[in-house]
Amino acid sequence: NLMVATLKKQVKITGKGIHSGLPVNMIVRPSEQSGIFFHRNDIPESDLIPATYDNVGDTSMRNTTIGNPNGAHVQTIEHLMAALFMAGVDSVIIDIDGPETPILDGSAEQFYNAFIDAGITGNGRRKVIVKQPIIAYAREIRRTLKLWVRIKLWFFEKMAGRKNDGFVKLAPSDGSSLEISATLVYPEKIIGRQTYSYVFRDDKKSVSDFVKNVARARTFGKYSEWEYLKAHGMGRGADETNVIALNDAGDGTLNNTIWPDEFVRHKIIDAIGDMYTSGGFVIGKLESYKGSHALNNMVLKKLFSNPANYDIIESK
Repeated sequence: NLMVATLKKQVKITGKGIHSGLPVNMIVRPSEQSGIFFHRNDIPESDLIPATYDNVGDTSMRNTTIGNPNGAHVQTIEHLMAALFMAGVDSVIIDIDGPETPILDGSAEQFYNAFIDAGITGNGRRKVIVKQPIIAYAREIRRTLKLWVRIKLWFFEKMAGRKNDGFVKLAPSDGSSLEISATLVYPEKIIGRQTYSYVFRDDKKSVSDFVKNVARARTFGKYSEWEYLKAHGMGRGADETNVIALNDAGDGTLNNTIWPDEFVRHKIIDAIGDMYTSGGFVIGKLESYKGSHALNNMVLKKLFSNPANYDIIESK
């Protein structure tokens, strides 16, 4: 009989989607069924949507979307997933009345606090142990895109002075922890090159380290890109309360940062949330160099493509 770790009572969270800008209501409720599932209660007779790596429908909008992009789906699940993981919750059903989770303040902190306030019952940590090094390269993702998109991206990178040399690598760790090291490299002076490391050992110390040093880190974007994003149906809910906005010169921000390296700390949240779509606690070393949601998803698909790459230990 598998143990599940769920909430003691349901949690209601309301806000707006960062891309749609539309109000959204979410109820995270206790579940005896092992796993994290979304339910679009605004779509009649829609099935539960499992929040798993093999059900990720789209990563192109700078977020992780699960379900069918043309049907019942939920966007931007990564901050919520990171909070569920850190709170130790592995079984809930999330009723949501729109296609996107609320962005709140752009970090994982408010989600995490809401789950801790509700209380957690049971103890379920299914473990996914990485046995062999696996690597996903940005150039591999490029090959999956349509030719005209690839040409457009090539021009954009030439103009912006960016290189398509990112990767995400998973390798075996000490057998009890998820060690994440993330590096960002941006031409904007305020970011430049930043590296941040975080280790999760499933103990109080690593949880409090996350709460103190990572959970509040917000997502970021360039103010000048907002107009472009909004014209393409993205970023409509973005404002100075939920995004760190870089100025056009790239040497400052329009709102205050909590830490100078808040940008790369936010990548740790994204990585934790994306790794939780594995269905468990990934025990391994995750190295992210100019990483993305698409790379996080690709490295999990590669990991699970061969049973020799991993072991799964069920929680009992």
